[in-house]
Amino acid sequence: MIKQLIFDWGGTIMIDYAFKGPMYLWETVDWVPGAQQALSKLSTQYPLCIATNAPHSGTEEMIKALARVGAKEFFRNFFSSKELGYEKPDPRFFLAIAEKLNVDPAACLMVGNHYSKDIIGARMSGMKTVYYNEKQLSGPFEDADLVIDDMGELAEAVTLVNEDQ
Repeated sequence: MIKQLIFDWGGTIMIDYAFKGPMYLWETVDWVPGAQQALSKLSTQYPLCIATNAPHSGTEEMIKALARVGAKEFFRNFFSSKELGYEKPDPRFFLAIAEKLNVDPAACLMVGNHYSKDIIGARMSGMKTVYYNEKQLSGPFEDADLVIDDMGELAEAVTLVNEDQ
């Protein structure tokens, strides 16, 4: 049974325009299409947290960027590789999050848009995974429990992963 949802930040929740410097200082910041609706629904059913590997942003910078689009309110916990001491795809990144949340990794579901960074490491740590394949790349994606190409499909995907347990 899934008890915790963990989200990647850039490219999964907010569009990564790849501008220089921390995202909260970028001239333009936007939601990934469908992400706001997915978080709105899922946040009423699960605790949500967000975790980043972004080289220019620690936890506080990520929170400031999320606040710019109104996304901060959906998350209970915020993590960065700078704070955790590990970077994705290292399974210790994901295990450290589960430990800080006091939840078994098997009860966590990781959602991310980068297969090798977000999905493989999460799976190696024992978490369930949903790969947001925004670029509709060809698989196989064996470490993903489900693959979606539209964040608007996420709430249904989480239900399906939870039912498969």
